[in-house]
Amino acid sequence: MVSVVGGPAGWRGPEMAARSDWKIELTVPQQTELLEALALAPRRPLREVTKDDFPLPTLAALFADVTRELIDGRGFVLVRGVPIDGLAPDQIELLYWGIGQHVGRPIYQRRTDDLLVYVRDQGVDPNSPLVRGYQTSARLDYHCDSSDVVALLCVRPAASGGVSTIVSSVAVHDELVRRSPEVAALLHEQWWHDRKSGDGMDSFFQCSVFASRDGRLFAHYGRAYMESASRHPDIPPLPADRTAALDALDELTNSADFVLNMDFQPGDIQFLNNYTVMHARTEYIDHPEPSRKRELIRLWLVMDTNLGLPEDFAAAGIVSREVAFR
Repeated sequence: MVSVVGGPAGWRGPEMAARSDWKIELTVPQQTELLEALALAPRRPLREVTKDDFPLPTLAALFADVTRELIDGRGFVLVRGVPIDGLAPDQIELLYWGIGQHVGRPIYQRRTDDLLVYVRDQGVDPNSPLVRGYQTSARLDYHCDSSDVVALLCVRPAASGGVSTIVSSVAVHDELVRRSPEVAALLHEQWWHDRKSGDGMDSFFQCSVFASRDGRLFAHYGRAYMESASRHPDIPPLPADRTAALDALDELTNSADFVLNMDFQPGDIQFLNNYTVMHARTEYIDHPEPSRKRELIRLWLVMDTNLGLPEDFAAAGIVSREVAFR
């Protein structure tokens, strides 16, 4: 029997749109502190740059508050005004990496050299089974990434579109429990997912969409990756009842009653708890000039604390979170 979870992570979009406490506007002294840390940071490979190499005398406390909000609060924060204007690409990467170290432990995102992933249109076929959505300009449906926290730094927005939209997994789950408890229960069962890392069985794993543990809700969702799992000959297509359950979930995640939109500006960093927030993106059109095309940088973080993850969540996704602690 599944039940309503509630709590601060169970927010709704219109409520958040009327508030501004989820936005942190960096002041000029705070921007200066970041640039001073960047100037002193060692020029080594990113994986060798630690939190101690990027001291933030006053901002460290602010980013510690961000971490607490991600774990125990609403599950998302938007930091606005990161001073990237005029910086070279490698300086932007180092600045972003240093900030990330004050929120969590960075983790690679597919291969060991994928510490930062550029989210931009690569001109690839979105229908290819091994292409992932961030490599295209197509709309991305609601999903969770494969880390405790996902961070997105906006370097340049699109000419039009590309709006980031988020929903509370907790609020959507609780509404499903109220409306259709049998559907909610089905989403707490095991489902096949596709890592899209190849054709072998190691590209596939089982994990529930929702799991409750110690009063917390955890979500792991990506419909395209779940439907794609049947490309393996030993994994059957989704039966009608499971397809209907995903339809019911998608109806809520796309409802104006739950959605919060964020129109990124250069220097914005969006931090999301993947277990309590699902995110999507509208389709976008790029500027024709390559130097003006939409570009975001994605960072995956794990928390250096016991989150009480269900066993299948700890091993789910593209990369096991445990690699961050080796």
